[in-house]
Amino acid sequence: MSASSGIDRAAAVRQALLELVADRGLHGAAMGEVARRAGVAAGTIYVHYADKESLILTVYAEVKRDLGLAAAAGWDSGVPPEKRFLGAWHRVHAHLVERPERARFLLQLEASPYGKAVHQFEGEVAGLWSAMIAELGHILVDLPPDVLYDLALGPAVTLAASAGGSATDDSTLDTVARGCWRAITR
Repeated sequence: MSASSGIDRAAAVRQALLELVADRGLHGAAMGEVARRAGVAAGTIYVHYADKESLILTVYAEVKRDLGLAAAAGWDSGVPPEKRFLGAWHRVHAHLVERPERARFLLQLEASPYGKAVHQFEGEVAGLWSAMIAELGHILVDLPPDVLYDLALGPAVTLAASAGGSATDDSTLDTVARGCWRAITR
């Protein structure tokens, strides 16, 4: 944080990138535009991040970490597995509805040429997801973790990204969450 301005420039840069990618896609997130939106000089970005990929992966890790924390907030091993999953699904969806730019950022990134790097990097930030899979492994379909993630939580991300201010009704959300549960369990 700068002593003179009280602004966390690195956080401003991360937020600017997240918003630009969410709104315009990766091609609309030129570093000069990121700097303008963050209110910093272009060179400031490189004080905090080695390159655009480093910045993108840092923002991705931050978004996924917060998503994992939202999912885990009410995770209780004493609760039946389906109820645990449904609670986590609804918490992830609610977290992203409150922050739809994060949902749009995830969709943009995972459907881009960065997708492969993101999935390799994801292993480093997905400890909580891995722990959940390990705990529920005996009832999950035998699929790679990234496929399980897409089947389990992909619809929550997509619904939050496309909500556009209009809420999906609770009955539909519950139906989708239960469908996700059926898709990942034996």
